[in-house]
Amino acid sequence: MGRSRAEPLLFISLLASGLLILLHQLNVLQPAEDVLAAFFSPVQTFASGLWRGAAEPFANFRDAADWRQRFEERQAMIDQLLVENTQLREKEKQYETLREMLGFKQANQNLVLTAADVIGSDPNPLVRYIVIDRGTADGVGRGMPVVTARGLVGQVREASVKSSKVMLITDLASSVNARAQESRAAGVIQGTTSGGIVLQFVPQGEKLANGYIILTSGLGGHFPKGLVIGQIQSVRGQDVDAFQTAEIRPSVDFQTIEMVFVITNFAPAE
Repeated sequence: MGRSRAEPLLFISLLASGLLILLHQLNVLQPAEDVLAAFFSPVQTFASGLWRGAAEPFANFRDAADWRQRFEERQAMIDQLLVENTQLREKEKQYETLREMLGFKQANQNLVLTAADVIGSDPNPLVRYIVIDRGTADGVGRGMPVVTARGLVGQVREASVKSSKVMLITDLASSVNARAQESRAAGVIQGTTSGGIVLQFVPQGEKLANGYIILTSGLGGHFPKGLVIGQIQSVRGQDVDAFQTAEIRPSVDFQTIEMVFVITNFAPAE
């Protein structure tokens, strides 16, 4: 029953659709279509604007997410380049130190030099020591001089199997016989409370001047002769004084020592 009623309605719908398509192709419906288009155009424009307004925050969110991702990628790249640059600079510094030490070794072939890394320092501000990673197993013993390519560092005071304790020449207990390269004026290098060194007990008649190079004299048998200690910065002493004192700028930067040589073929006098 229901099917018999639906069939005429379906036929009428198909007939009406065909008629509308025919009238559209013949432009008979153009005036009506223009009126309908004019009527619905504001509605369509409003709906389109409404959709864009609703979609804009999501678009902005996507843009912000994209920019954040790009920023994070670039930041990661910058961090990686910084790490690589730091590593290259560190290697360059190590190579420079090794070149200096190699040059020193080639220039002092009469010395048996054992290379060592600095692995520690004494935290006591009044006691100036460093610890190196070479000991009796490496032929290192008490009293042996310690140097870098730039000059005298100190002397081994304690040696265990795998490490040794080195007293720096800036320690208050340190004493090194020395002389000026230019005038041959002799004295004693001693540490100061401020962590520096001074040349003391130079007779008043001996010549000292700013810029003079100070070397180990070899007197006393505690250090080889001719090791660089530093350069005179200023000279103190009046004519009435028996001795002169000179402030010395050490050739070694004791704050940045990383590698040293132990002179293992030098037997210090007791």
